[in-house]
Amino acid sequence: MATMTTSSPRSMEGKVAASSSQSGTERCSKRLIRAYDLEMTEFTVNLANRPGMLAALTETLAAAGVMIEALAAFGLDEEGYVRVIVDNAGATRQALRSAGLTASERTVLTATLSPRPTALAEMTRSLADSGVNIDAMYLLNSCAEGLEYAVAVNEPERARAHLPY
Repeated sequence: MATMTTSSPRSMEGKVAASSSQSGTERCSKRLIRAYDLEMTEFTVNLANRPGMLAALTETLAAAGVMIEALAAFGLDEEGYVRVIVDNAGATRQALRSAGLTASERTVLTATLSPRPTALAEMTRSLADSGVNIDAMYLLNSCAEGLEYAVAVNEPERARAHLPY
């Protein structure tokens, strides 16, 4: 798995403060409008597949003040795999290191799609036809204005031209 570090981790502080008095629809609209300029960082952590391991990981990140924006976790036999997108890559990196955990990391791009049945199929076909492999995808936000996805790909620079913003 390729490992890449984003040069501009994003902060949710301003968005949270600005959205505290807005309705859910207003927050969704503002987030979708701003999504085009976001790069996020995904960490992939391998853990033992047993009770309490995911809890320990999320407690470690919470104690470091890290906001988890998206998470996918699954177990396969004795191995557990957690992919997590966070608001603060530096704090996450330090928290994982302090906990003795190793993780790979990569830049994840965002794409905002119109809320129509063919939008996701069109985006994934465009990426495939350009030779870009999708390693992971997360639905971050869904509302009447559209769907915001985080997309981890093998070639972020090439993928940018094929992701709608």
